[in-house]
Amino acid sequence: MADRSTRDLSFNLPHKSVELPMRLPDAAHTSRPWRIHELTRDFRLEDVWGLPTPGGPDDFPRLVALIASQDPSQSSADAVRTLFALRWKLGELLGWDGPDAGLGSRVPTLRDRLPADLRENPGPDFDALPFTSLYLLDYEWAAEIANQTMHGVMHLGWVPDGTGGYRGQLAVLVKPNGLFGAAYMAAIKPFRHLIVYPLTIRGIDRAWRARAGDRTPTHAY
Repeated sequence: MADRSTRDLSFNLPHKSVELPMRLPDAAHTSRPWRIHELTRDFRLEDVWGLPTPGGPDDFPRLVALIASQDPSQSSADAVRTLFALRWKLGELLGWDGPDAGLGSRVPTLRDRLPADLRENPGPDFDALPFTSLYLLDYEWAAEIANQTMHGVMHLGWVPDGTGGYRGQLAVLVKPNGLFGAAYMAAIKPFRHLIVYPLTIRGIDRAWRARAGDRTPTHAY
């Protein structure tokens, strides 16, 4: 089971009327006792974002299902669809995403680092995104991805918002693959911060509000 002490930690995030997107300081992730810290000491924290998904203490599974169902090729935002289509095409042409570039081949999976208690519930499969779940707890979910550019971790948390409610928090951790990987991550950083994350988070906001009374997962884009 998760360490429910995470309920008592608040980073004073607003519960309502959030100006989107909401990028957070690194401390919003590093100051919390997430289990992912045990596994990613050799990774760098790339991004932390507050998600506009206000809810109660038991709503985290709904957010997990929503994120796992995402498919960028079905995004309502032309820019997101175009950027992901370009990335997949480049990966196909240059061999970035082949079986010899991923988990268990170029890099070992982080599942090899999991303590016994985190192996009990690996979490859901992804509908379209090339992530593999690592573990799922009451207020924390982690998944990993690897290719020729980097080994990455997506971490999703369910955090107190300072007003008695909760909301999602997304962190991205990466280990670039050498100088090429570092250059690639630097090159795509403006696109991530100015286009991909803002449009994606706005889509999550719309999906969360539209299904506020529905526990059925939905695509956020």
